Amino acid sequence: MPNNDEVFAVVTEHLGGNHVQLRCEDGEERLGRIPGRMKYRTWIEQDDIVVAEPWDWQDEKATIEWRYTSQDADQLRREGHID
Repeated sequence: MPNNDEVFAVVTEHLGGNHVQLRCEDGEERLGRIPGRMKYRTWIEQDDIVVAEPWDWQDEKATIEWRYTSQDADQLRREGHID
C-alpha cells in the first residue's frame, strides 16, 4: 500500500531503457523512472499496477517503488483500493 507521498499508477507505455509513462490515481500523467535496484529484477510492462513516488522538485516525474503482480492487482480491485 502506498505511503503518504506515494500513489497507485498504471503503466501506459514503455518508453525504453528505464522510463515508462504512468497514469496516476490523482489524475496526473507522469514520466516514471525504474530505479536500478528494480531494473533487471522486476520486469515492468504495459498495464502493470505500480506504486509511484512523485518527485518533490518535478511533479511531472515519479520513481517507481513497487510493482504488483496481476493476482495482487486483482485483489486490490476487489477490495476497492484501485479502479
